Amino acid sequence: MTSVLSVASEVFPLVKTGGLADVTGALPLALEPLGVSVRTLMPAYPSVMAELGDAEPVAALPDLFGGPARILSVHHAGLDLLLLDAPHLFDRPGGPYVGPNGYDHPDNWARFAALGKAAAEIGLGLIAGYRPDIVHAHDWQAALAPVYLDAAGGERPRSIITIHNLAFQGAFPQTIFPELGLPETFWGIDGVEYYGSVGFLKGGLRAADRITTVSPNYAGEILQPAGGMGLDGLLRGRANRLVGIVNGIDTSVWDPATDPHIAASFTRDDLFRRSLNKRALEAEFSLEEDESPLLAVVSRLTWQKGLDILADCVDDVVAAGCRLVVVGSGDRLLEGAFLSGAARHSGRVGVRIGYDELLSHRVQAGADALLVPSRFEPCGLTQLYALRYGCLPVVSRVGGLADTVIDANFAALAASAATGIVFAPVTREALLDGLTRLTRLYADAPTWRDIQRSAMSSDVSWTASARRYADLYSSLSEESTR
Repeated sequence: MTSVLSVASEVFPLVKTGGLADVTGALPLALEPLGVSVRTLMPAYPSVMAELGDAEPVAALPDLFGGPARILSVHHAGLDLLLLDAPHLFDRPGGPYVGPNGYDHPDNWARFAALGKAAAEIGLGLIAGYRPDIVHAHDWQAALAPVYLDAAGGERPRSIITIHNLAFQGAFPQTIFPELGLPETFWGIDGVEYYGSVGFLKGGLRAADRITTVSPNYAGEILQPAGGMGLDGLLRGRANRLVGIVNGIDTSVWDPATDPHIAASFTRDDLFRRSLNKRALEAEFSLEEDESPLLAVVSRLTWQKGLDILADCVDDVVAAGCRLVVVGSGDRLLEGAFLSGAARHSGRVGVRIGYDELLSHRVQAGADALLVPSRFEPCGLTQLYALRYGCLPVVSRVGGLADTVIDANFAALAASAATGIVFAPVTREALLDGLTRLTRLYADAPTWRDIQRSAMSSDVSWTASARRYADLYSSLSEESTR
């Protein structure tokens, strides 16, 4: 059995700010039947300690970036967890990355360097009485784990880093480099130096034995200057070490046939029951009850997600005979724009600022279509949830959206393969054209039902992707330390 230490800053169901947590919470469970044993190292935030206060101490780190720390072990929600309990770094109000004032914690570099350092020491068998075959780091917050392993030299476990979103890189001033405890030779182009700053993700991409990202299409996009976020040169140089593996979702949590959080369960064979969820969603958002298309957004409200374009055409959406539900938070100007649209179109547009996990289930079950007009999207999970619930995705042709949604063009409709609407480029005109196509399909009830059934038949589980990870781990663990 291959043993893997997964290292992440957030893990569902304990801590979630985005799709990273869903992946790090679901992938270990999907790997277990494939002969892969995963333990997950994550920070012991206050909310985690409140939930898992009976965790067993298994190691002590007397001085970890300015204070004592412990490694705690606990089994929770099917996950084998190791918690980095460092109160001087993690026991504070606010979220995993930002304080109550909405700004990044000023010592985020130390907090997540500590995560990477602890992961490396566990990987080397120095603490916790456990030595994995593979250390798998997720995003910049865990990216120093491969760097510290590389710095240790000698025999070590193999390392993988997964890019969930290349836009978030963890760049910090050069002045922190001496505090990291890395060899001086690591300050340079072959180490963590990145345009005069310390680049956590850059260092991890340089040091890891393999690089994965969360969809095949995104793996190609990040090799180009337009999508590489300044790291395309490094990634092109390591292209033979890069693979794109599309994310899956936990289909036991996201299952319209058994979901306890929706008004009425349903399957692809009894879609008539789905209308009960639509009525419930209309009531929850005080929308007029009718049979017009009900569109939805469940997202961070940011430029990346293309939601400035949608905010600019709310009036056009309503004029086209559609209604709109928006759930999310982010850019204050975008929040205000959607709230203003809801005020102008009472009964036709509903907005909920903030994120609510259970509400997102109700939206996916009740809306007719989900809008994801992202400018770039490494994978995206919300469109996978939508497919599962027969909420047809309207997505831009980028990244993982292009990999997971089949456009309802003539050929796909003839083959009963269409699962949504795919548009390009990411402009107001292209989005509105996509919505025009959607409303025409919606008016043809038999065709609409066929597309819904195709969408709900899509394999959005971890089954195939977990197998690809298992094969990657197996091949990597057989390599000798470079």
